[in-house]
Amino acid sequence: MQLPGKAHTINTIEIQLEAFKLNKRVIVGMSGGVDSSVSAYLMQKQGYDVTGVFMKNWDEKDEDGVCTAEEDYADVRSVCATLDIPYYTVNFTKQYYDNVFSYFLEEYKKGRTPNPDILCNKEIKFKAFLNYALSADADMLVTGHYAKVIYEDGMYKLKKAKDLSKDQTYFLAALSEKQLSYAYFPLGDILKSEVRKIAAEIGLKNAKKKDSTGVCFIGERNFKKFLSIYLPAKPGDMIDIKTGNVLNEHDGLMYYTLGQRKGLGIGGVGTGEPWFVVSKDLDKNILYICQGDDSVLYSKALIAHDINFINGAPEKSDFYCNAKFRYRQPDQAVHVIKQEKGYLIEFEKEQRAITPGQWVVLYDNDWCLGGGPIDEVIK
Repeated sequence: MQLPGKAHTINTIEIQLEAFKLNKRVIVGMSGGVDSSVSAYLMQKQGYDVTGVFMKNWDEKDEDGVCTAEEDYADVRSVCATLDIPYYTVNFTKQYYDNVFSYFLEEYKKGRTPNPDILCNKEIKFKAFLNYALSADADMLVTGHYAKVIYEDGMYKLKKAKDLSKDQTYFLAALSEKQLSYAYFPLGDILKSEVRKIAAEIGLKNAKKKDSTGVCFIGERNFKKFLSIYLPAKPGDMIDIKTGNVLNEHDGLMYYTLGQRKGLGIGGVGTGEPWFVVSKDLDKNILYICQGDDSVLYSKALIAHDINFINGAPEKSDFYCNAKFRYRQPDQAVHVIKQEKGYLIEFEKEQRAITPGQWVVLYDNDWCLGGGPIDEVIK
């Protein structure tokens, strides 16, 4: 699929600063991390009236009794004091629970593996938070995402960041063009190494703070322990898909993902080759595993019932482009075919461990076209 007008791509900073030059108030979503902190500094350096706002989306402490939100907010206060900018906090815990976490739990009940980070961007950061920013008379909502918003051919388009190792367009694929029109990402043309260098040079406390990992609201806590609080575990048989032999008892299908090798509790059994998860039978509560030969994990296509196209659905009923089926995966060539319900996405090369609930995100070279949750996998 070819997007028109790519030959005259306009620099992100130039077009958005030009578009908003008459009114210069921006709100920066600050997480306490180095990326959002440097984003606030760069906007301030450009002459904008910058206000930092910390979002509180999760209210609970981790298993050690620590509330990471309190620690992160302390970092926000320190950074804003260094930059001499005002800061506030807003609480979206109810919206997060209703619109993101509830979906997260429902998906796991269905035996799927959801991606709440994508939904968080759509429903919280660029909906609830964006509405808050606009109600506060801000012209732009600025975040520390590694991505670019390009205004071209009368449309706001999403493009990969310069630092491809940190590119986050995968997590922004659920946004609409209208949401993007109010968004600005100062780090789109900056390498992560440069971001840390800038933070150190201006004396930010969090210059060396490690990047957050894991699910957005869970952080780095024990995922199995966390999930068991909200969903009752249902142990069942762990069966070798080739022999039909029961090799162990699983702790609950929700705790396992396709292709998973660790945590199966059957080390030393069989040939010595690794065991991995190949499928789940939700009705019979069976976890199927296999040893050595992982060919059963490969598939040739998928079906996504609901794909969000950022700049509108393509006119053609089928087109060729690239896709990612998980974050940081290299782009894969695909053929997208519109069906009566959703889209069939055929792979040029068979793909391993395509997982229902995760997102397929479509690209035309560096342009993110959009994406949607994977509903069916075709072997």
